[in-house]
Amino acid sequence: MEFEVRRLRALPGSGDRRWVRLVLVGIILVVLLLFGNPIAVVPAGHVGVKDFFGIVSPSVLQPGVRLVLPFTRVVKMSVRTQEMKEVAEVPSKEGLIMNLEASLLFRLDAARAPEVYKTIGPNYPEVVVEPQFRSAIREITASYEAKALYSAERERIAQEVLQLFRKLTADRGVVTEQVLLRKIGLPPVVANAIQEKLRREQEAEQMKFILLKEQQEAERKRIEAQGIADFQRIVSQGISQQLLEWKGIEATEKLAASQNAKVVIIGNPKTGLPVILSAER
Repeated sequence: MEFEVRRLRALPGSGDRRWVRLVLVGIILVVLLLFGNPIAVVPAGHVGVKDFFGIVSPSVLQPGVRLVLPFTRVVKMSVRTQEMKEVAEVPSKEGLIMNLEASLLFRLDAARAPEVYKTIGPNYPEVVVEPQFRSAIREITASYEAKALYSAERERIAQEVLQLFRKLTADRGVVTEQVLLRKIGLPPVVANAIQEKLRREQEAEQMKFILLKEQQEAERKRIEAQGIADFQRIVSQGISQQLLEWKGIEATEKLAASQNAKVVIIGNPKTGLPVILSAER
């Protein structure tokens, strides 16, 4: 009887301990959920870089709701196309200083986002992209004359800046899409001189075109005159005095056979053709 009483007294105590354990587990889970943040939401156009107390995972989180280890910090980095506008004073080949406005279209390579985060940081556009873009612009424009920026070579300059920038940032995880030269500013005197020079060059090219056209027209007229002369020479060789007299006789016979009244007067010279006077009856 005494053994059973002791057993009954022990049961409620063991149940209380189990309940306490469950409560502690629940509290720990709540703490993990509230402070550990194991759920990460990566927005569209971004990737998530996992940083667990300084240990950066080489894999990235794609857009959506993702589960991560508690207390893992997820750094969201944009992989959308970004535009960087640069306004800089750049030198030309002649030593002129020009105000140039350019735009760079670039984006982050999603696969290399963890490496960029470790070696550069989330602010990689200010640390890498902007100074390298400025350097590429100045290096390329320094090898061209100022007038090239006002001519068809402008697109060529933009392509060279693009290629040089890609070379400078090849190992930085930046994907370059396009370089646009938007505005070039020069002192008014220099700009007017360049425009006047370009205008004269265009007039000279136009004059060359006109001269070429006139030469072609003169050649066409010469060929046409030669053709007419050849035609006249061939026709004159086939016409003789006897042929002309025979044609006159044939015409006289046809007129004589006509029913209209007529008077035929034979010319006085022996080679003269008949003169025909006709009138209606």
